[in-house]
Amino acid sequence: MPTLPVLVLNSGSSSIKFSMYEAEGDERSKLLEGEVEGIGAGAGGAVGKFWIKSWLNVADHAGADGSKVVDETPSVANVDEAFELIAKALKEPPFPRPAAIGHRMVCGGPTVTENQRITPALIDEMERYTAFAPLHTPVAIYIMRQVMREFPDVPNFVCLDSYFHRNLPAVTRRLPIPAEYSTMGLRRFGAHGLSYESIVAHLQREDGTSFPPRLIVAHLGNGASICAIRDGQSADTSMGLTPTGGLISGSRTGDLDPGVLLFILRKLAEKSKDTSEVANQLEKIVNKQSGLLGLSELTNDMRDLRKAIAEGNVTARLAVDEFAYVIRKYIGSYMAVLGGLDMLVFTGGIGENDAATRAETCAGLESLGILLDAELNQTHGEAKISAGGSPVTVRVIPPAEDLTIVNHVCRLLDEKKS
Repeated sequence: MPTLPVLVLNSGSSSIKFSMYEAEGDERSKLLEGEVEGIGAGAGGAVGKFWIKSWLNVADHAGADGSKVVDETPSVANVDEAFELIAKALKEPPFPRPAAIGHRMVCGGPTVTENQRITPALIDEMERYTAFAPLHTPVAIYIMRQVMREFPDVPNFVCLDSYFHRNLPAVTRRLPIPAEYSTMGLRRFGAHGLSYESIVAHLQREDGTSFPPRLIVAHLGNGASICAIRDGQSADTSMGLTPTGGLISGSRTGDLDPGVLLFILRKLAEKSKDTSEVANQLEKIVNKQSGLLGLSELTNDMRDLRKAIAEGNVTARLAVDEFAYVIRKYIGSYMAVLGGLDMLVFTGGIGENDAATRAETCAGLESLGILLDAELNQTHGEAKISAGGSPVTVRVIPPAEDLTIVNHVCRLLDEKKS
C-alpha cells in the first residue's frame, strides 16, 4: 500500500500552523509541524517567529526526533509573506511533496456543511460567509487560493470545525430571531469541532465498549468553547453563529446582552455615519479588545495573567475569576442538558497546561459529582485528574485536530476511488 504525505494547514488571524503526516492504510506518522507566528507584528517594529520541527528519518538530517530544523525570527508584515516562508521551506529537501492537502475552516456557511474537495467555485461560496468567522475565514480563503496555485496538481480538501455540530437538534440549532434572518443562514454552527471530534475518537479508540454516553469537553485556549456530547454526538455547544459567542475568550466577549451591543453601536454612530465603518469598529471591539484582554486591561495571555495575579494585580484576578465562573456555569447547564455527566475533559492550551484554571473551574461543582485530586491535577499532559470515588471522571486530553483532518482527507480520497 503506497504511503501518502498529507499536508495540513490551520490558519488564524495572526498565525499559520502547518503539519505533514505520512498516511499508510490506517497508520499515521507525523513528519513535521511548524508555525509562523506574529503575522503583522513587524509593522510595529516587533518580529514574528517561524519554526519547523521534524520527525523525518533521513540520513544526515538533524530533525528525526522532533527537534527544530527551522527556528527564525523574521519580520512578517502580512499573510502573503507568511505563506511565502512556508511554501519555500516545504519545497526544499528533505520535506516530501504533499500528495493531498487538508485545510481547517471554522465555518463554510449554510450551504457548505460537509468536508469535501476544494474547487474555485467552493471557495467563492465559502467567501460569501466570512462574517460567520471574521477572524479566520479571510485568511483561510487566501491560503486555499495560494496553495492551489503553488500545488496545482495536488487535491485540496476543506475540513470544517462546524462539521461535528452539523446535526445539532433544532432546539439548539435555531436562533430566536425572525424567520427572515434564519432563512439567510443564521443559526448555531459551533466551532472547535475538529478538537471535539478528536477527543471523541480518542475515547472510542481507548475503550469503545465503555465510551462515556454523557460527556462534556471544555476546549480552553485563546479561543474557548465548551460542548455537551451525547453518545459521541454534539448535543449543544457554546459558540453560536460565530466564535464570538459562548465562553469568554482571550479577546472575544463570549455571550453578551444584545443591549450592550446596541449601546456601543449607538455610541460609535455618534462619531461616524458610515455604517460599514461603524460595523467594523464594533467587530473589532467584540473580537479583539474584549474577553480576558478587556477585563484585565492587560493581556489576553493566561500565562501573563497568572504572573500578574502573583504580583497582586486585581484586574487580572477578576478576568481569570470570570473566565472560570462562566465555564463552571456552562458545565452546570450542560449537565442539565445531558441529564447528568459521566466524564469532563479539559483540552486546548489553557485546558491542558493551566492546573489553576482547572481547579478554579471545578471548585464548587463537588455537589454535582465533580471532585478533583489536587496532586493529580498538577500533572502535565494527558491524565486522569479526578479524585478516587468521584462520580464524574475528569481528564486532560490534548486535542489532535491535525490528525483528524488527515483522517478526513484519507476518507475523502478513498470515497473518490470507490
